[in-house]
Parts: sequence; C-alpha cells; structure tokens
Amino acid sequence: MERRVVIIGAGISGLLACKYSVEKGFDPMVFEAEDRIGGVWNHTIQSTKLQNVKESYQFSDFDWPAFVQEMFPGHTEVLDYVKSYAQHFNLYPYIKFHSRVISIDYVGESFEEMKTWDLWGGTGMAFGSKGKWHITVLDTETNATEVHQAEFVILCIGRYSGLPNIPELPPSSCSKVSDGKVMHSMEYSDMEKSAAAELIKGKRITIVGSQKSAVDLAVECAEANGVKYPCVMIQRNPHWLLPSDSFLISHLGHLYFSRFAELLLHKPGQNILYWLLATMLSPLRWGISKFSEIYLQWKLPLTKYGLLPRHSFLEDMSSCLIGMLPDKFYDKVEEGSILIKRSQSLRFCKEGLIVDGEDKPISSDLVILATGYKGNQKLKNIFRSSVFQKYLVPSPTSIIPLYRRVIHPRIPQLAVIGYTGSLANLPSFEIRCQWLMHLLDGNFKLPSIGAMEKDTARWEIHMKRYSGRNFWRSCIGTTSIWYNDQLCKDMNCNPRRKKGFLAEWFQPYGPADYASLADQKH
Repeated sequence: MERRVVIIGAGISGLLACKYSVEKGFDPMVFEAEDRIGGVWNHTIQSTKLQNVKESYQFSDFDWPAFVQEMFPGHTEVLDYVKSYAQHFNLYPYIKFHSRVISIDYVGESFEEMKTWDLWGGTGMAFGSKGKWHITVLDTETNATEVHQAEFVILCIGRYSGLPNIPELPPSSCSKVSDGKVMHSMEYSDMEKSAAAELIKGKRITIVGSQKSAVDLAVECAEANGVKYPCVMIQRNPHWLLPSDSFLISHLGHLYFSRFAELLLHKPGQNILYWLLATMLSPLRWGISKFSEIYLQWKLPLTKYGLLPRHSFLEDMSSCLIGMLPDKFYDKVEEGSILIKRSQSLRFCKEGLIVDGEDKPISSDLVILATGYKGNQKLKNIFRSSVFQKYLVPSPTSIIPLYRRVIHPRIPQLAVIGYTGSLANLPSFEIRCQWLMHLLDGNFKLPSIGAMEKDTARWEIHMKRYSGRNFWRSCIGTTSIWYNDQLCKDMNCNPRRKKGFLAEWFQPYGPADYASLADQKH
C-alpha cells in the first residue's frame, strides 16, 4: 500500500511536519503558495517582535544562534532562525513553492460507508482505508492547475492569515470612508516596508481593534506622525498586555506554566481526586489572577486611559490573548500621539468614523481594521465536500472538534497542525508533529470515533469554562503540560520530563524538556 504524504503550508507547523515525516522515512510533498517559507512571519509590520522569550520559542533540537542576544527577537531574526532550521535539516527539496492548494477532496469511500465506521478511517490507523485525497493545486506563476493524490494530508495553513475578519457595519453605514481609505491590517502587513511607511506618513489614522496587532500599529503610526496627526485607537474590549521589563514577565512561567500551576485548574479527563483538588485550590487560582491584575494596574495607567479590561487576567491567559506591550506605548499616549476611544460599535461617514456616544466624527484619511481573521472559515473553505465542512464547523457556538487537537474523528487520513494555539506555538506544534508521526508509523491506534468525540467535547467544556467568550480560539495555553502528558502517553514516552520532585512540580516547562522525546519510555 502506498503511503504518500502531502503537507499544505510551509510555515512553522509545515516545516515541523516535514522534518518529522522525513525522519520517519516518508517522502512528503509540501505545497506552499508563496515563494518563501515562514508563513505568518512574512506578513508582519516593521516593529513586530516575538511575544515570548526566545528560550520558550525554539525548536527542541535546534537552538537560537548565539549572536541573537535580545530576549524578544524581532520578526527578521525569527525568520532567519526558521530559515536556518529548514536549511539545517535539508527541508527545501521537499517544498514546491508558488503552489496554492485550491481544494482537497476525499475519494474512494462513500459517506454512507464512512458513517458505519466505529474507528477512524475504519481501522483506527492512518493508512487503513482504501480512500485517497485529491489535492487541486494552482501554480501561481503559470495559472495552471494540477491534481495530486495522497493517502494522507496534513493541513498546516494557520488561522491568522489569508481571510480577514471584516466587522459588520450598521445598515445605515456606507461601505467605506468617502474621503479616505479603509484597509485591513493584513493588507498593510503585506506591503513593502518603504511603501507602508509612505502610506501612513502625514495622515490622520484610525485603528479599529484592541489586540496586539492594533497596539503595534498604533505605535508605528504615532512614531511616524507624532502629535501633529495623532493616531486614534478604537477599542471594544481591551486586553491585558505585559510590559517587557515587568516582574510578571520573569515570573509568568512559575505562576502559570508549571505542573503545580496546572493543579489549580479543572482539566479535561482528569480523575475525581484532581478535580476535587482543583476545586479546593480555586481561591489560590483566583488570587494569582487578581495579583497579576493589581500589579499591572499599579505598573500601567490602565484606568486613566480607559484601558482596564473587564475580564480576568486568567481569561486572557486561557485564550492565548496575552501579548507584549510595545516599548513606549504609554509614552505615546501620554504625549498625545495616540488617542484611545472605547466603543462597542462604529459607523463610517464622509469625514471618517462616528463612535457610540459622540456626534462629532473622527476625521480619518486612513482606517486600518486590526480585527483578526476568520480562521474557522479558512480551514472549512479548503474542503470540497460540504459534509466535511459541516463536520469541521458544526455550529457557531462550537470549537472545531479535533482529537488531541490534531485529528477530526470523522475525517479520515487527515491531520490539522497549527489550528489550536498555545502561549508558545512553536513547541506546541512540534510535539503534535511528533505524535502524528508515531500515528502515521503505526506505533499506536486511535480509540473509537465515539471515544474521540467525547474527548473533544470535554475539551470544549474546558475552553468555554476558562476562555469565556473567546473559547473559539481553542487555546490550551494554561493546560499545555496536561495536554502534552496525553501525547506522551500515546507515544509510550515518559510524561514526567524533569529530574527531581521539586523541579517536576514547580519549575516551568519549556521546549528543552521535550527534546529527544522518544528516548524516555514508561
């Protein structure tokens, strides 16, 4: 039986999937729409930096170069690091650039037959079914299309690019600013740096959004135009952002990323003793979150400028919405080159925008919508089958149900890497790729479809409990050790990665703890 593997996307998750599949003896074909690797790191603004200390965002078997001294490297350093990884492991020969995957279609098994399966793919194995995937690929240089076949497909297309989320406007609003320009932050990030600098220079700019990209954009615009043309930020729900020199940065790992810290949370599939312990320790969990909030209110003028979030610090941590505050952000606010407005809705007019509670328009030459992406829709659109599309997004109030955050129980011979986020995505993607290659190599079988669906339902309950309205982000940031434990057990590897009782329970976990994963067995 043939075991052809196709990987869609050559961002970080795609490169990891390629590297580990080659190590397992596969000959993967990687389709990349662009002419370069790196994924979302190719589409950032000039000031973008890594949101993690670099030691927590590195490949387990490939260290950062010694000359990178910054704690939070810039996007150029990150891209160079990723390219060095691809060169070191000789991944470029497997990548077909300028190859945009238009659609994938599963053939060879009827949906009626698949509905009778008790096991994923009929056997619980990666290559147990007689079906194949047909992958339609567009050559972006020649506009020619070609259909490739594979027994297994790995989707590594990311969720924070490609399909922008454009907010719905009130019916009375026009579709654009009559005297200005409206664009999404994706369009701005795709511009050449010199062209982007020219676009914002000397303009009255309004940015809609409250997450990291919006804050970075505001600082960039403020540095370009100063108080003469202040940048206006319109925020609906501010988020907790950390200054890079704060006490929390140096202690965040001990407070949230240790095995003891995870004892404070109710986790999917835990036994009754752990559940009772998490319940008993809930006051401590609340206290740590409240301490973080009080510290940030003391450190930053959140109340003064209307940037105090209404939700808890833990909710942002559990939603992967914690980010780094750009240097001098509040200095720009203080001097008046950044103006903050809170509003639940807005509408366009000839002069610019009007927000709730104000009659006077915000005069704008340029409006940038830093309003995120439609990751669910992007993933759904790649499937030709409406049945599989329905499986992926069963309802607006559900997460995409992935077992071990990788496998959909009812879509055979396919895996998704890079959809579920964590607070340090690279190491999280890496262990999932290792787990997936053990599955492809036949080292373990998946449980029944029913058991996998029960597991995904437990994770959805967990995410809705701790992430609140942002459950759809499918973040495992505050339960990553528990999640990794499940993957290690499936691979028959020792989930306890540290030496000594105190280190195991109280030291933060990081990429180095999962190096040479297969070497430590139960």
